[in-house]
Amino acid sequence: MKDRLAVMALALWWGSLTALTGFVVPMLFANLPSPALAGNVAGKLFSVQNWVSLACGLSVLLIYGKNQGLPSTKRSYDAIGLIAFSMLSALVIECGVSPRILARDQLKLWHTAGSVLYAVQWLCVGLLLWRATRQPAS
Repeated sequence: MKDRLAVMALALWWGSLTALTGFVVPMLFANLPSPALAGNVAGKLFSVQNWVSLACGLSVLLIYGKNQGLPSTKRSYDAIGLIAFSMLSALVIECGVSPRILARDQLKLWHTAGSVLYAVQWLCVGLLLWRATRQPAS
C-alpha cells in the first residue's frame, strides 16, 4: 500500500510539472490578451507548482523512509538524492529565481535559470517514477 502511495505522489508531481509547463502556460500565452497578463497568471501557477513539488517530495521521502527504513544500497541513496535535488530545485525557483523575475532583474537570465531548473526537476522526477513503476524481474 505504501509503495502505491509513493507512486501516486510521484505521478502527481511529474504530471503536474508536465501539464503546467507543456500545456497550461503555452495556452495562457496563446489565449490571454497580453503577454504581461499571461506572465502574471503563469507566475502564480508556477508558485503553486513549487509548493506542490515540495509537498510531493516530502510525502515520497516520508513514505519511503517508513517503508524502507534507513537506506542501505546505492540505489536507495540515488533515489533519495534525486528526490532531494528535485525538491531543492523547486525551492531555489520559488525563493531565488521567481523574486528576480518579478523584479524584472535580468529577465532573460532568470527565465533561463528557472526553465533549466524545471527541466532538471521534470527529468529527475520522471526517472524516479519510471524506476518506481518498473516490473520486478521474473
